[in-house]
Amino acid sequence: MLSSIRPKKRVLFLYLLVPILIYVFSVFVPLLTALYYSFFEWKGGPKKTFNGLQNYIDLIKDQTFWHSFGNNMYLVAACIIGQIGLAFVFVLMINSRYTKLKGIHRTFGFFPSTVSAVSIGFIWTMIYDYKRGLINWFLELIGKGDSAKVWLNEPKLVMLLIAIPLIWQFIGYYMVIILSAISSIDQEIFEVSEIDGANSFQRAIYIVLPLIKNTLLVCVTLCIAGNMKAFDHIYVMTKGGPGTSSMVMAMYGYKISFDQQNMGYGSAISIGIFVLSLVVILGSQKLISFLSRDKEVA
Repeated sequence: MLSSIRPKKRVLFLYLLVPILIYVFSVFVPLLTALYYSFFEWKGGPKKTFNGLQNYIDLIKDQTFWHSFGNNMYLVAACIIGQIGLAFVFVLMINSRYTKLKGIHRTFGFFPSTVSAVSIGFIWTMIYDYKRGLINWFLELIGKGDSAKVWLNEPKLVMLLIAIPLIWQFIGYYMVIILSAISSIDQEIFEVSEIDGANSFQRAIYIVLPLIKNTLLVCVTLCIAGNMKAFDHIYVMTKGGPGTSSMVMAMYGYKISFDQQNMGYGSAISIGIFVLSLVVILGSQKLISFLSRDKEVA
């Protein structure tokens, strides 16, 4: 019966052909094009001058680029803790037998991730606003008006202030992923552990975490990939300022390519972002696998 309704390989190939072509055209073609242009001194237009590896030599020496990479790594660390960590805690709370209206919690938790990143950026810019922002309004309300600041002009705070909207927006996204993983765990395991006297913290650490390890690895990979190419929120909120305090790699590549019209060097920055993102993702996966294996051996 199954063989009669299973489509032929030729039909499957035709179904997959268009999505594969779209994927190749939208992902690999731009990447190869950027790689090609990165070997040229190109200001836009028809004239290009081949300069070999000079763009990459300049990139290695570019302090602003490495400062931007450091800001991306700050966002990665903050969002792994804030997005995935808080999502895990919230899922455990929602999954508790004492929690009511679980469907509503899931819906409202996921809602911010459906909003445009540009809209989120504008909303939080208004929250941080010096004259009309909620933070300064609250400080004045409690008699701390002297502590009011132009928050996004504080170089030491700006990366934290940018990370908060990112964390807030995508907690619900990771909640859905983790919730689906926890829902697949046999409930008898939790019942037996509860009979044996394990408390909620022990069940979370010694039962839930090992059983959803692969799902958490996927979440970490998605989080790193997303924050290594962060752009929208930062463009709306600070445009990389004050100075280069909130500059990230994608923003730097955008400014070099379009503000300075240096397309060749901007292409080299794009390839640098791709390579560094790949290194960080693979490194994090190896580290998590090593720590997991070491824990299992212990």
